[in-house]
Amino acid sequence: MISAIDSLHIAFIGGGNMASAIIGGLLKQGLRPHQIQVVEPFAEKALKLREQFGITVLPSASKALAQVDLMVWAVKPQVFKEAAEPVLPFASKALHLSVAAGIRTDSIAAWLRTTRVVRCMPNTPALVGKGMTALFALAQVSDPEKSLVEHIIRTTGEFMWVNAEKQLDAVTALSGSGPAYVFYFLEAMTQAGVVMGLSSEQAYRLAVATFAGASELARASDESAEVLRQRVTSKGGTTYAAITSMETAGVKSAFITAMQAAEQRAHELGDEFGKV
Repeated sequence: MISAIDSLHIAFIGGGNMASAIIGGLLKQGLRPHQIQVVEPFAEKALKLREQFGITVLPSASKALAQVDLMVWAVKPQVFKEAAEPVLPFASKALHLSVAAGIRTDSIAAWLRTTRVVRCMPNTPALVGKGMTALFALAQVSDPEKSLVEHIIRTTGEFMWVNAEKQLDAVTALSGSGPAYVFYFLEAMTQAGVVMGLSSEQAYRLAVATFAGASELARASDESAEVLRQRVTSKGGTTYAAITSMETAGVKSAFITAMQAAEQRAHELGDEFGKV
């Protein structure tokens, strides 16, 4: 457990939303502020991190990183290589965990000159402790190191390991980008509610509660989504009319195509920004 590893020191390279979610979770689990440091060059973000968490925030990489046990790479994919260069002299001791979309482990290993690399794909519900993260580790990562990563990620929600790194592109398309799909449907349901005479506040509250309730029902049930849908779709009823309209409009096939586009873009990010 996190509380049993009092000597652990973690550095975050990048201090954005995902870093903040993990840091907040770690502190709640018992890690102390002096065990965490962040490299964040933007003064406004750095100040916010110091005020919110009471942790050390560095404007750039320094020898203070040399004793870090775990480095969490929370940078945008297009700046990962650039960010790695000044960190490299201090990176040899650490296990490396990347949350950067699309950047593959072979690129990370080459930039940091280590094979102790774990790559993960989280999503934004991690900000409220309800995230879903997929993990992939290079063969050189030990079982205790995998357990450490699990403890870190568990502070943000659930996780699963995948056996093939290419599966992370599909994970990116499904759960990584997935919250945006939910928000997109919430937008549509809210707009429809307003058109049908509800206030925007009423429609949005109903839509959010419906998504939350349906998700919990699916989680609690052993039945597939298809069966659950069929149970509330009586032929000739209101739900049947809505589902039939969406099927006629090709909503499901368009949605599948959209997710495949996201998967393709995740692969392209690795090609575009992962060049050694």
